[in-house]
Amino acid sequence: MIVQQQSEPAATEQADAGTTAQEKAQQQEKQNKQAAEEMRVLEEGDPPTNLDDWPEGPAKYLTFGSGEDEAYGAGVTGKLGPANLERNGDGSIVIDGDKVDNPDDYKAEPLEGGPSDPDATS
Repeated sequence: MIVQQQSEPAATEQADAGTTAQEKAQQQEKQNKQAAEEMRVLEEGDPPTNLDDWPEGPAKYLTFGSGEDEAYGAGVTGKLGPANLERNGDGSIVIDGDKVDNPDDYKAEPLEGGPSDPDATS
């Protein structure tokens, strides 16, 4: 059996690897903070109506609103519409168990390039 002793350069490489991991963790934390700031700015205004206006990069994986936000339908997420709105297959809409008179009042323009956009290419 051959036993190889660890030399100084190998120990130095391990220390460098630890520093690299620490730097990567710091870089990831910085990206997370930038993504959170991007979403905070987006939440201050109205939600984008164009799919291209939604964030790219790490921010696109964050949820509109936050865990600290009130329940869906209040706070920032209230801009997205009533939380208790139900859409039925026949096109009718029910809010709080009451059928609304004009369902078109609760329809937004389709997001450009989204699945409901009639002009989108598939």
